Amino acid sequence: MFKAFQHPGVLMVTFLCATIMMVTMGTRQTLGLFLGPLNTSTGLGIGAISLAMAIGQFVWGAVQPISGALADRYGPRPVLIGGLLILATGSALTPFMDSAWGLMFSIGLMAAMGSGSCSFSVLIGVASQRIPAQTRGSVSGFINAGGSFGQFVFAPITQRLIQALGWMGAMWSLAVITLMAIPLASKLTRIEAQPQVHAQKDLGLGQAIKDALKDPSYIFLHLGFFTCGFHIAFLITHLPTEVGLCGLPASVASWSLAIIGLANIAGSIVAGASVGKYRSKMVLALMYGSRSVLIALYLLAPKTDITFYLFAAGLGFTWLATVPPTATLVGKLFGVRYLGTLFGLTLLSHQIGGFLGAYLGGLAIIEFGDYQWMWYADMALSLFAALINLPIKELKMSPKNETVSA
Repeated sequence: MFKAFQHPGVLMVTFLCATIMMVTMGTRQTLGLFLGPLNTSTGLGIGAISLAMAIGQFVWGAVQPISGALADRYGPRPVLIGGLLILATGSALTPFMDSAWGLMFSIGLMAAMGSGSCSFSVLIGVASQRIPAQTRGSVSGFINAGGSFGQFVFAPITQRLIQALGWMGAMWSLAVITLMAIPLASKLTRIEAQPQVHAQKDLGLGQAIKDALKDPSYIFLHLGFFTCGFHIAFLITHLPTEVGLCGLPASVASWSLAIIGLANIAGSIVAGASVGKYRSKMVLALMYGSRSVLIALYLLAPKTDITFYLFAAGLGFTWLATVPPTATLVGKLFGVRYLGTLFGLTLLSHQIGGFLGAYLGGLAIIEFGDYQWMWYADMALSLFAALINLPIKELKMSPKNETVSA
């Protein structure tokens, strides 16, 4: 696993990408902690605030193929620095918003656009073009772990900031932290991409997208990742409310989110190493299938703080550990020349699911007073995701799979 970092420059690229991911994902994945304080402060209602956060889930995914394409075409530097500035601006503007439309703009549009521009599609694309092919699986796992570490670190810190400074002060603090990542993005983009040899003629971005969308394996990958987004967004947005419904303090929610992030550090590293040994589609099927089992066990268990912590640890192991095998599959199917764009499109599917998970969760709590039917839907979709990955035609990585930017 750690042999990958013996190659010159791999450690630096991994560290910079993982740290940027830590900041952007840490900021984004703790938004659920603001749901209650925002509702109390603005009186807008959980449904309206959930809709703003759900729009953010969709926009975060929608911007992934766009930012990936811009990075593929013009280089990652303006995309990453611009994204961090937009994310900071969105966070800073949120306390001034006193309407649902205002929150849709600051959280749903600005913050989501900025975070999405500095996330998986661009960062894994940047790393893949700057490191040897045999290290990509492990490196993508560590980059992904950076995002999970951000959730682990930011969840308790954000909760403390909310308690100490109020939710407005906490938002402004997150904006300042985001700006501190700009020098890291600048240093990363000064590292030159490695020259690689095209296995076939580069027909351009448009043709690459058309070819990918005709491939059933690529469509199956999208469907599985869609359900992953539904699952994650539902939990990130509504886990704090679920904890409250069970009569437990808010600290249980923040520590559960932190445990999810901590467990996913291990899960991401293991997933990154596994794609070099096993077929990525089987790794994904196992991850998705385990979620159905864990949800069933959660529904049967007494709702105590220990139950939530164990549930968080189990889910956290596979949380966003699906990213390394998904990105690896896209690279195996189509090469890395347009990885930022093609992987970005799978992330769009992920966040369409995310929009539904966040928004339908809000509707469920309004209509039924609890999340029971959402848990059942989540279980069914996780099982579907496990099965839909099995027909993917996955080839072993070889020089013939390599397509690289000139």
